[in-house]
This record gives sequence, C-alpha cells and structure tokens, in this order.
Amino acid sequence: MMDMQRRRRFLASFGSVGGTAAALMLGNRNAFAQPPAGPAVLPAYARLPEHKTLKQSTYDRTGGNADSRKIAPGGTLEVFQSDGPGIITHIWFTIATRSSRHLKELVLRMFWDGNSKPSVETPVGDFFGLNLGDYFIYQSAFMNCSAVKALNCYFAMPFKKSARITITNESDKQQVDAFYSNIDYQLVRSLPSDALYFHAQYRQATPNKAVTGDGKNPGGGENYVFFETQGRGQAMGVTLGVVQNTDNWFGEGDEMIFIDDDSKPAIIGTGTEDYFNGAWDFGVTNPFAHLYNGAPYIANGERAGGRYILYRWHADNPIAFERSLKFTIEHGHANDRADCFYSVGYWYQNEPFTNFPALPSAAERYPALKL
Repeated sequence: MMDMQRRRRFLASFGSVGGTAAALMLGNRNAFAQPPAGPAVLPAYARLPEHKTLKQSTYDRTGGNADSRKIAPGGTLEVFQSDGPGIITHIWFTIATRSSRHLKELVLRMFWDGNSKPSVETPVGDFFGLNLGDYFIYQSAFMNCSAVKALNCYFAMPFKKSARITITNESDKQQVDAFYSNIDYQLVRSLPSDALYFHAQYRQATPNKAVTGDGKNPGGGENYVFFETQGRGQAMGVTLGVVQNTDNWFGEGDEMIFIDDDSKPAIIGTGTEDYFNGAWDFGVTNPFAHLYNGAPYIANGERAGGRYILYRWHADNPIAFERSLKFTIEHGHANDRADCFYSVGYWYQNEPFTNFPALPSAAERYPALKL
C-alpha cells in the first residue's frame, strides 16, 4: 500500500509541468498522437485532383504517323484553342525546315479571353531563350532546349474564358516542312480570383545608340527597355541575346526597374553580369545554365562579333507592381556602348495587356554585326 501511495504522489507531481509525460508513463498512447495530414503536408499529386487533364497536339488524325503540320510562307498555324477556365502547363515544339533563320522567322502569339491582339508576341527562338537564332542545349526552371532541337516552356498560363496560340511563318520564301507541337493543359471548375495572365514581349535594338557624356546616368533615360506595361502584376524575368559591335566587355550596364513611377527607378543594380547572377565578366568564356539564371551561350567573348545569350528568372522574388512597370538595363556603363540587343520580357498581370510596339520584320530580327 505504501509503495502504491508513493507512486501516485510521484506521478501527481508532474501535473503542472509535465502532464503528457505522466500520461505516457501510465500508457496513454493518445498523448503524442499526430495531427491529421493537411494540405501543407501532402503534395498536389498525392491529393484528389479537381481538374481535367488534356493535351492538344499536331498528331495524325488518320491514325498514321504524319504527326506534324506544314506552314507556307506567310501562313499561320493555330496550335492551340480552348474555352476556359483552364491552365496551360507545358509547351513543346520541334521544327524541320530548310530555312536556317526559322527561329527568328516564326512568330509565336498567344491570345487570352477572346482578345484580337496578342499578350504574347515574340519570335519562337527568342521565346525559348535562343535569342540569336541558333540552337544549343541548356536547362532552366521555365525554359529549355533539349537534344536535339526540342523547345520546352513550363510557365503556367491561366485563362478564364478562352486561349488561342498561333505560329506565323514570316519567311518570304521557305515553307516549314514539319512543325510538331504538344501543349499540355488543364480545365478547371474555376480559377482563383487573383489568377494573373501570362505575357511575353519581344524587343530589340540593332544597335543601341551609344551615349557620350560625363559617365553618369542616374535617371536611366537612354536605357534599353525590355518591356513596359500598365496594370497590376509581377515581372518574372528576361532573356537577352547580345552581339558585340566593338571590343572589350559589354556588360557594365546596370538594370534599372521603374515601379509605379516613370520618373525614377525603384531598383538599380551593379552591372549586367551581376543582374544575371554571374560575376567578373563571366570569366570571358565560361558559359553556365542554372535554375534561375544563366549565360548558357558565349562565343568570342569581349571581341567585336562576340555573342552572348543570358537569362534571369525572378521566381525567387517576382517584381511586384500596382500600376505600371518599366523594365530597363543600360547598354554599357551609362549607355556608352552600341551593341545589338535582342530580348524577351516575361510577366503576369491582372488583365490581358496587348499594347505592344510593332514587331520588327523578320529580316530586321536576324542578328548581325553592326560596325
């Protein structure tokens, strides 16, 4: 009896500071029971789906193996059309044509919710990060070129009412012999109220205009403009192809991003290679391709005729704007260089934006040295 009383007094002493420990000693297995798994624990693929999985492709409707389409010079191929609400999750293209310039000649356009003007308008190669019109293999979070000439995009593209994607062949004489397309998407009951529309805009300067002055550029007035828009959303990044027109390092230019105020930049960086998250001129001849940043193509660095392709994705910290955004970068220190730039800016915003500058002609888009 005395032993039992002592044991009870001992266990009772845990009441104020360690009730669960006492419960465990008494064999209460529920004291450390785990809470049920919730949405934060289970990944989406381990939960019941609420969408319909679909694909649109150029497959042979007869059941044969002719799984591509031809595009005549000046012709347009519609590769996707769907009513919404839905989300495009992946785009894959590969192309066979006798034209060596087809990555610049073919134009990709995307139209959201019945708009007659596109919210995406860019040469096919530039959209997938091949801004100088040649193929090379690289990998990143949102774009890649896989062996041997497979183009992939993994940006999510929500649409509320409808989506349409076209490819136009702006070659004046060469048809596309085989355009292959696979576009994966989902149809959903509804989209979240804060779902945004995907945008991509092509621009170029051939060449940039070199500025002579005192070496100061606090306002960014003569900077190269990746894109500008009005609305509410967030910028996701850029791809950039550069053809050097003179010797020496081209990349002393700082990015300057104007957010909701065109009078002064809200973000100013420390140099082109720094913005693309490399350093020290990329070591002149050291290409790299990472998840969110890269210079996957470098040829004849720091020489006239030198070529660079760069990308930077802002998935780590999208650049938010409430009313407007103007995304720029200097071309050389204080814009003192006259190199050729070919770029695409990528962003999301709350309404489809279609006020794009006129697309340069196919002949103007092809990279060339401009001495």
